[in-house]
Amino acid sequence: MDTPELFDGVRENVVLLHGLTRSSDSMRGLETFLEKCGYRVHNLDYPSTKFSIEELVAMLRPKIEEIASRSSRIHFVTHSMGGILIRFLLKEYPISNLGRVVMLSPPNNGSEVVDKLGHWKAFRKLNGPAGQQLGTDSDSLPCKLGAVEFELGIITGDRSINWLLSLLIQGPNDGKVSIESAKVEGMKAFAVVHATHPYIMKKDVVFRKVQRFLQQGDFEIK
Repeated sequence: MDTPELFDGVRENVVLLHGLTRSSDSMRGLETFLEKCGYRVHNLDYPSTKFSIEELVAMLRPKIEEIASRSSRIHFVTHSMGGILIRFLLKEYPISNLGRVVMLSPPNNGSEVVDKLGHWKAFRKLNGPAGQQLGTDSDSLPCKLGAVEFELGIITGDRSINWLLSLLIQGPNDGKVSIESAKVEGMKAFAVVHATHPYIMKKDVVFRKVQRFLQQGDFEIK
């Protein structure tokens, strides 16, 4: 297994951010893999269904800034809504020693599932305030964030374990986010893998693509 080169003689740090309704446990396999690759990994947990995106970023910001202050360079790997949190954070609070960012199945242009089901009481209870912010209309938070200005690679899936939700989404999708909605202006690399939204972060091919992008800035694995 290739190991990352030291940046300024210090091991590089990677922050992992899970998605909506999930926990840091969902990123444990990726955490272990990246640690074996030689990175210092911080698999952060946050109460994704309890607060708005703005409030969640405010909670995460002190910890992320502390990690950044002790890092030569700090990378991020996110799943689903975790990608929106990082877009918001980096737009409002730029990090001077930012490395690369990999997003897994991010709703960068929102999700039609929120458009269609967001008004349901059960949906609101399950997904909380942040879930309500992930629609596809021009006033939704993801759509107001604009182009990214950092080195970003995106990996998304084209398989679904919930065909009912997939019927609500236009075009190929992973059951929550369409392939097109995962894209964002300014991204450097984009890849589609045969994976579903809930489990994309557990695929070996995704592990290797994440490692490749953090090291080289592309997804061209052997």
